[in-house]
Amino acid sequence: MSALTNIAVAPTPTALEPAAITVDALGKRYGTGPLVLDNINLSIEPGQFVCLLGASGCGKSTLLNIIAGLEKPTEGAVTVASGKAAVMFQDAALFPWLTAGRNVELALKLGGVPRKDRRADALELLDLVNLADAADKRPHELSGGMRQRVALARSLAQDRKVLLMDEPFAALDAITRDLLHEELERVWRQTGRTIVFVTHNVREAARLGERILLMSSRPGRIVNEWTITDAGSRRIESPEVARLSDEITDQLRQEIRRNAA
Repeated sequence: MSALTNIAVAPTPTALEPAAITVDALGKRYGTGPLVLDNINLSIEPGQFVCLLGASGCGKSTLLNIIAGLEKPTEGAVTVASGKAAVMFQDAALFPWLTAGRNVELALKLGGVPRKDRRADALELLDLVNLADAADKRPHELSGGMRQRVALARSLAQDRKVLLMDEPFAALDAITRDLLHEELERVWRQTGRTIVFVTHNVREAARLGERILLMSSRPGRIVNEWTITDAGSRRIESPEVARLSDEITDQLRQEIRRNAA
């Protein structure tokens, strides 16, 4: 565990309720190939915002896919206390022939929401991501950032306590990404979701994460973590985020050099 001058770092507090996600001695390899993930042990508490950070190819997305149930581990186990998790990817993957509202309604339909309630529920979710006025627009009429907001609303429509996000803002420009950081933080605080956010962007992790986990390059292991005890909002350009980013970057460079040796 690391210490910073202006950001307090402390152990994760003991939970009064079961962990939202438990990963126990997890390992993953494809066929007879080398280990991709090795002995991952992780407990994530309800309502935490966890950023999973590491160099490209370190197994971040593989771990997220295993937590989501999209892939099977070779060894070990994963438990999501509330059942299945919602997943949001880098590509918004909206149905182009459906409006923003209808895209969200489809997720509500698959979740068993009665037809008579879907429109109102979809508008409420779009309003949560500040897009209620775009409900009748199709994806090609929306900017990249707006499409990702619709994708977020669609993920929330699944009404699951855990939201897994795989580099959802990586393809966006810096200003749009910063605006969506603010939106995501607001939605997280408003809904109380447990979020696991995969990124290779150190500043993004330092800006968003309540808890930041650093993975080594292959095989992927959790090699360091930072828990931020300051509950206030952080700006990506703030000195606190810069200092935390510098410290994490130093650790990440060490991991990359170790793997290259």
